[in-house]
Amino acid sequence: MLGVPCNDFGGQEPGSETEIKTFCTDKYKVTFPMTAKVSIKGPAKHPLFSALTADGDVGWNFEKFLIGKDGKLIKRFGSDVEPDSTDLLTAIEAALK
Repeated sequence: MLGVPCNDFGGQEPGSETEIKTFCTDKYKVTFPMTAKVSIKGPAKHPLFSALTADGDVGWNFEKFLIGKDGKLIKRFGSDVEPDSTDLLTAIEAALK
């Protein structure tokens, strides 16, 4: 699990990386690592998201990308998919085998 902060969706993450990490830790009890704040759409799109979004841009914050041990994208999950959804957890368990 890795969090990637970005301010590309309605200006929801305008703060510094430290402020975002503190907010996520305090409010949502996030314990996973977080990257530097990047752009995930538009001309400044980070290369990681260029690779992950070959089949279409990210629609909104909290989209999830399941990446296999080989570094290839297994599946995308929209922001409407909860982190504890059966579909997501089943896909993660299958990827770990």
